[in-house]
Amino acid sequence: MNPTTPQYGDLALFGHDPLWLVILKALALFIGLVLLTLFTTWFERRVVARMQQRVGPNRAGPFGLLVPLADGIKLALKEGITPANADKVVYLLAPMIAAAAAMLVFAVIPLGPVVSIFGVSTPLQLTDFSVSTLYILAIASIGIYGIVLAGWSSGSTYSLLGGLRSSAQMVSYEIAMGLSFVAVFLYAGSMSTSQIVAGQTDWWYAVLLLPSFVIYLISMVGETNRAPFDLPEAEGELVAGFHTEYSGLRWAMFFLAEYVNMINVSAVAITLFLGGWRAPAPISTVWPGANEGWWPILWFLGKIMVMLFVFVWLRGTLPRLRYDQFMRFGWKVLIPISIVWILLVSTWRGIRNEYGTDLRTTLIWLGVVLFAIAAIAFLLDLRRPAEEEIVEPAFEPYAGGYPVPPLPGQEFTFTRRAPATVPATAVEATVESPAHEDEGDRNE
Repeated sequence: MNPTTPQYGDLALFGHDPLWLVILKALALFIGLVLLTLFTTWFERRVVARMQQRVGPNRAGPFGLLVPLADGIKLALKEGITPANADKVVYLLAPMIAAAAAMLVFAVIPLGPVVSIFGVSTPLQLTDFSVSTLYILAIASIGIYGIVLAGWSSGSTYSLLGGLRSSAQMVSYEIAMGLSFVAVFLYAGSMSTSQIVAGQTDWWYAVLLLPSFVIYLISMVGETNRAPFDLPEAEGELVAGFHTEYSGLRWAMFFLAEYVNMINVSAVAITLFLGGWRAPAPISTVWPGANEGWWPILWFLGKIMVMLFVFVWLRGTLPRLRYDQFMRFGWKVLIPISIVWILLVSTWRGIRNEYGTDLRTTLIWLGVVLFAIAAIAFLLDLRRPAEEEIVEPAFEPYAGGYPVPPLPGQEFTFTRRAPATVPATAVEATVESPAHEDEGDRNE
């Protein structure tokens, strides 16, 4: 190969495709996303049915594969009803905005290395630039407008509440998602998706940056409004949330946007943390040509299916959270942990760039520091005097003259006895008086 030929990960590879090839790539991405969405709906039904010991779709076509196609035809032919109180223009534009924004993310997702398409050498990626990951976050933010405008323009209280929930939820979890990207930027030294994939030749960032990967996995479920974080569509509270007043093809566009967003966030997780289109370690080490030609598309689709299975698995096993629990978890747990983790990663990268230490040496020194801190804490705990045991007085339910129940942690033995303030003669008189009255009644 000519030394001047750009290698994969070099941005000089992009921007030289002829117009027909750009249109072909864009059309292939659009058709692939639609077909993968249809397959995902079938896949979700089959997996949830197996979890619940049911059969699932199995009549229309082999293994029920034609059920998603039948659903699409039904939605296309179903009547679309516009509410009388709706803002007509915004009501019609909202599902288009949501669906279009979902389709645009895959423009910067790398699907494979440089291949030859009809004699033209081109990377299996529509385009790439130096800040393509920021483009992903920007497009995801635009998708929020479709949901918010749908809830506002429907003229329904339930739709409005669903739109407000969705906006608050997506903004909150986009912060945590963006912070999980920062550690990848610091480690890879780039915001380009192709360069990030090129930097994972030896180690996947899911291993090196495990806290960022876990934070992203949680954030992507909240970002896509999927169970157990499907609070904007909580049917027990809001009927169906922001798309309550939609039907027919307009509702199908929201449905398409949701499943395409699932594929998008899965593709971003694969690109940033799971080696992108590269084959897993056992395959890539045994088979040298596994990451060449068109084979990487197979590894990419396999990783996509694993991530989609995680979505379905969560939906079939976890109950829905309360809204306050969900927001508290995002703001008080994920975001602080992300900030602390970014500080640690940036400190380590600074030490490595300044002194040239490798990962093994850094981990050894980190282990020594943690051991020293644990030893000091143990010695200080030994020197601390033992706390005197506080003996709680016995609980007396009749101490105030009236019986009261015990507080948490208090115990007592229940005994039937008269209060101490009542004299014994009064008790005897009270017991004997009915007997005398009965005897007098009999004499009369």
